[in-house]
Amino acid sequence: MTPLKKPVKIAMVDDHVLLRDALATVIDRFDNCKVILLAAHGKELLEKIQPDDLPDLVILDLNMPEMDGYETARHLRMNYPGIYVLVLTMYDSEITLLRLLQAGARGFLKKDIHPGELNMAIQSVMASGYFYSYNSAGKLVNLFKKDKSNNNQADRLSLSENELTFLKLASTDMTYKEIAIMMKISPRTIDNYRDALFIKLNVKSRVGLAIYAIKSGVVTLEY
Repeated sequence: MTPLKKPVKIAMVDDHVLLRDALATVIDRFDNCKVILLAAHGKELLEKIQPDDLPDLVILDLNMPEMDGYETARHLRMNYPGIYVLVLTMYDSEITLLRLLQAGARGFLKKDIHPGELNMAIQSVMASGYFYSYNSAGKLVNLFKKDKSNNNQADRLSLSENELTFLKLASTDMTYKEIAIMMKISPRTIDNYRDALFIKLNVKSRVGLAIYAIKSGVVTLEY
């Protein structure tokens, strides 16, 4: 791939300071890249963005306090559509990739990415608008394959915001009644969300919902 002639202005957003600073140092060594902004989460990014000096590309961690990768990508898509977004994530399940696509992400990077692939990802997004690794590309192909019922995986995993909220709360120790009160909906509606997610996610219990949520990055464990 031919290197980009114009220097790419990049914002790095990650609450893990060592990783963020290390990646910024690596990126600054690329011939055509310059990190102009560092932030710990989406809220800080939006506070620091200067309208007269916007980054060309935001490299965004998925799981952050204050404002996570999903929220930040959606906000950038709606308010700064000219900024491309690459997401750093340890999660590459189908539901994660689908949610990131819906949020406006242009590509996905694993946190153990090689510097050469990172450089290639930046150039690919700036030149063509997208970057997908071999692994994520394969998952996306499977995501949109038609099954025997003429539906596809993307349709099956398209969860509504209420379903996602329920999935997060169902992964806590709250009772279904407490979840209904918090979501301001009836217990019967909660039962409908639960039963629909059992089918969509192919699980059979609340424990199964919680395990799926953790594996997919919908909820994260704090250490």
